[in-house]
Amino acid sequence: MSAQGISFDNTQVGDALPALDIPVSVELIVSGAIATRDFFPGHHDPEAARKLGSKHIFMNILTSNGLVERYVGAWAGPQALIGEVKIRLGAPNYPGDTMTMTGEVSAKDEAARALTVQLRGSNSMGDHVSGQVTLLFAEGAMA
Repeated sequence: MSAQGISFDNTQVGDALPALDIPVSVELIVSGAIATRDFFPGHHDPEAARKLGSKHIFMNILTSNGLVERYVGAWAGPQALIGEVKIRLGAPNYPGDTMTMTGEVSAKDEAARALTVQLRGSNSMGDHVSGQVTLLFAEGAMA
């Protein structure tokens, strides 16, 4: 990987993405909910979240999706376009925890110049998010 990202031609199935620790804070959860126009009380009101059976406010799926795209996109660099994101949520992300993103290239399609990355974002309770991202590369583009 260079400072500008990866090269499609030099990336292989099994290549690991570097782990990324993301501290989960009240500010991250609330700002992510506001930015995605998700005003559900469980994402910003601790008392409302507790009434729902949650121990604290929790991250919304749109913020999780954005963090997945940031993680894979920053690794791949500007030569890659995110083609498809398929994620599912598991354990909630609560303030005070850390989500660690990890990933691995699981498929390489030479004809389509596409890479598939399997990933997970885990916290102290287990996997918060897991899934895959497909990256597309222009023909002949070099990083």
